[in-house]
Amino acid sequence: MRQTISEKKENSTFRILSAIGILLVVAGHADFHILDMGGLFPYYSFHVALFLFISGYFYEEKAEQGIWAYVKKKARRLLLPYFIWNLAYGLLAVLLHGAGFAIGQGIGLKTLFLDPFLGGHQFGWNFPAWFVPALFLVEVMNVFMRKILGWVHMKKEWLILALTLLAGMMTVGLAIGGHVWGNYKFPGRLLFMFPCYQMGCFYKKHLEKRDRLPDGIYFAVLLVVQLTVICRNGGLAYSTVWCTGFANGPAVPYLTTVTGIAFWLRVARLLSPLSDRMTGVAWAGRNTYAIMLHHILGFFAVKGIFWGISMVTSWCGDFDRTAFLSDVGYIYVPGGVQAWKWIYLAAGFGIPYMVRRCERAAGKRISGYAAGSGE
Repeated sequence: MRQTISEKKENSTFRILSAIGILLVVAGHADFHILDMGGLFPYYSFHVALFLFISGYFYEEKAEQGIWAYVKKKARRLLLPYFIWNLAYGLLAVLLHGAGFAIGQGIGLKTLFLDPFLGGHQFGWNFPAWFVPALFLVEVMNVFMRKILGWVHMKKEWLILALTLLAGMMTVGLAIGGHVWGNYKFPGRLLFMFPCYQMGCFYKKHLEKRDRLPDGIYFAVLLVVQLTVICRNGGLAYSTVWCTGFANGPAVPYLTTVTGIAFWLRVARLLSPLSDRMTGVAWAGRNTYAIMLHHILGFFAVKGIFWGISMVTSWCGDFDRTAFLSDVGYIYVPGGVQAWKWIYLAAGFGIPYMVRRCERAAGKRISGYAAGSGE
């Protein structure tokens, strides 16, 4: 029997951290830098790793006692809804092609089942969900690795973290040298992501109980470290999905991963006593999957309104119709006023909220029909 949120104690710190993480993702895709702390913690220097860290934190060793059941459970929770929505967005892309849009590829076995693992951008409208199949593979890699290390009595968290960090930094080094390209991006992405997952495991087992540094000292140390990193290096942003953009050597991406996560983890802990009053934050933290899948659809709705306005009035006359039809990442703000991006942010959460409401209503209706028919 599945427990509801009210029936089991929720980790409010990590629920808030999840909400912060998905806010960074949505804001990043709108090119809205409201939470990068004045450039101190750029989103793309850690925000994908943040979700790996959270997933690693919630890993349980009992999974190693029933690996195939664990893999099946993960496939059901992660891949099944992904593939259903991948088909839906494929159909949307095909429909919009008929209306003049040039975003996304056609539907086929490759775009439905292979491209999600290789890149995840096959239909455009759901491209942020590339993370879901990648996370599934990371979790499968993790449980098998830990099972094998257990057989040879080498399952030590410090050793796992050290070895995966070494592999990740070697991957970054190869990427900087131009050797992670084409099909090599698939294993390169996973090897780069893997240590971030292990950081969550390591934190839970060895650091969480020791994480008691006073807030003032904690943030002061982070400030000094991050300012030092920024002053000694070029741009800190990198692309996890394409395993590119590493401008500062193999170690710096992992250092900024640690500092970015450490900053927002402490912020989430400070906010956790208020979690009972933060219902919207709690909803976002529990529905990061849906928000990741559907926030680009919210952006599309906003752009569609601006497009319609530009067709009938002179306002929004600088709307780029060509970009609207061909670039899923195009963000239009009337008159160049960045404050309009709050509308994108609202739609990026509002549309997923409505989709989730529809999913739940449909689920209840199906359950009601099943009960009524005696199934």
